[in-house]
Amino acid sequence: MTTQQSRRLPTTRQLRRWFLVLPLLLLAASTIYPLFFTFNVAVKDSRDFIVSRFDLTTEPSFANFERAWTFARIGESFWNSVITTAGAVLLLTLVCSMAAYAIGIMRFRWRGPLFLIILMGMMVPLQVVMVPFFRTAVDFHLLNTYHGLIIAYTTFAIPFGTYMLAAYYSNIPREIFEAAKIDGASTLQSYYKIVLPLGKPAIATLAIINTLFAWNDLLIPLLIMQKREMRTIMVGIATLRGEHQADMPLFAAAIILGVLPVLIVFLVFQSKLTAGMTAGAVKS
Repeated sequence: MTTQQSRRLPTTRQLRRWFLVLPLLLLAASTIYPLFFTFNVAVKDSRDFIVSRFDLTTEPSFANFERAWTFARIGESFWNSVITTAGAVLLLTLVCSMAAYAIGIMRFRWRGPLFLIILMGMMVPLQVVMVPFFRTAVDFHLLNTYHGLIIAYTTFAIPFGTYMLAAYYSNIPREIFEAAKIDGASTLQSYYKIVLPLGKPAIATLAIINTLFAWNDLLIPLLIMQKREMRTIMVGIATLRGEHQADMPLFAAAIILGVLPVLIVFLVFQSKLTAGMTAGAVKS
């Protein structure tokens, strides 16, 4: 290899690296800029926004966040979302982990058809069953209640959660359960002492995914929570746009308040989310 060829190699590698890095930088910029623009609008007053909506603010103020939290009642909607999201994630994790244990580990008659019926729920969009779903909620007096929204979130997320955990549980060696059975462990003891500890990565991933789903969902709480004081934060932000259409800084502050918890959850648990999604992908 000549000296000229050896000099070309680093240049070629750098070009290839830039061809990969540049699209990722553009993608990151397209994701970060809307958040930055929204925050910049949120710290302006109405006059500054009208005069220079795209310029950086020179006198930032956090008064819009206080107004959005109290005057626009985003704080009330925020705590409604916290209660329903936490309740839905806890209930869904319990139901899906037990259902996946029965389908992925246990052996019983009609196990395959039952799993197929659960998976069919992933193929039916909410818009198709929206009318019977709403009638069922009315008949069971679930409207404008926390437990009604928690049950609704859990019901619609069971198919994916069960599928995900069952796929992970099926990779656990059956010899562990056979040894536990020989030692006298019951089915419930095997679930608590074997399945839950070994399934922590997948369970944590499912909890994170459903936290994002329940917090960001708009259609289900729009059907269930019809009273103003029972609105979730996404419904509150959506209605705020119509009620205060001219006050864009107030609307931007409400958006930041709604996005911030989800952003924190994703940044804190990003490594666990990646680990859980890849766990069990390769059999040893």
